[in-house]
Amino acid sequence: MGEVVVVPRRKLGSQGLEVSEIGLGCMGMSPLHGSPKPAEEMIEVIRTAINLGITFLDTSDLYGPQTNSVIVGKALEGEMRQKVQLATKFGIKSLSGDRGMVVCGDPAYVIEACNASLKQLGVACIDLFYVHRVDTKIPIELTMAALKELVEEGKIKYIGLSEASPQTIRRAHAVHPISVVQLEWSLWTRDAEEEVIPTCRQLGIGIVPFSPLGKGFFSTGPKVVENFASNDFRRSLPKFQGENLEHNKILFERVNEMARNKGCTPSQLALAWLLHQGDDVSPIPGTTKIKNLKENIGSVFVKLTKKDMYELESIAATVKGERYSPAVMQDTWKYANTPPLSS
Repeated sequence: MGEVVVVPRRKLGSQGLEVSEIGLGCMGMSPLHGSPKPAEEMIEVIRTAINLGITFLDTSDLYGPQTNSVIVGKALEGEMRQKVQLATKFGIKSLSGDRGMVVCGDPAYVIEACNASLKQLGVACIDLFYVHRVDTKIPIELTMAALKELVEEGKIKYIGLSEASPQTIRRAHAVHPISVVQLEWSLWTRDAEEEVIPTCRQLGIGIVPFSPLGKGFFSTGPKVVENFASNDFRRSLPKFQGENLEHNKILFERVNEMARNKGCTPSQLALAWLLHQGDDVSPIPGTTKIKNLKENIGSVFVKLTKKDMYELESIAATVKGERYSPAVMQDTWKYANTPPLSS
């Protein structure tokens, strides 16, 4: 692949947000997946992505925490800022010491988190501001009212939800239009297809799949487990455990064989499958390596037939293992309903 690439663009939602077909998830550039990466190298990856046609960057105040936002902000200094749609998230507060994290959608915290993110990123406006996780203790309408205020003040342009149930999406959308819902969607994880994705499409909301390569499984294969650092949270994921992993190795080999026949890599095939789901989908694979970045961008040029799609979905139907442990699943869209707004 040459250095001059024209990545097609897609419109997400009905409020005017337009992004590159494929984005860049920046989470892995901060120490959630093991040791921290050199900031200068990560800035180079981000700027290379922009120069190669990626305009959609995804971060969060949780990553690091905060350090990821600072790295992204530095990468966007100067003319780079005008070339991208910058997305960040709020709502998971990292507590001091060993007290872990807590989800917070309190209106006052929404304002506080936005102002802090603007400062960390070094920007005057955030293009897309997500509710990272839904606070099940307060009505979503209260969180949305604060976000609507931020739109009116010009601090954010578009509002997104992450890991939100169909009910929550509808209630939030009634307060102010939701442009994007971010969710885990890949050949590895398809549970959102039954309810969440149809809800988004009924309301005209764009879909941003995170972990589109199955937490690295479709980019590296089963050997990805061997590269996990001791503190890598992926070690605890059921799909990477024991018999599940042994079974999923077979699945990967089938995808790998199909990719060889198509003249692409397994990761490109997995991303192309998502891109063929509809023009309202923009996945955000993460990477810390320019080689992998270029490979991911190449997925937008992989063409799949209906037969290819059917074959991939038949393979995906055999995946074994839940997304997360039972405790972590409590924060996902299946359980993320909020109390009703009192009259």
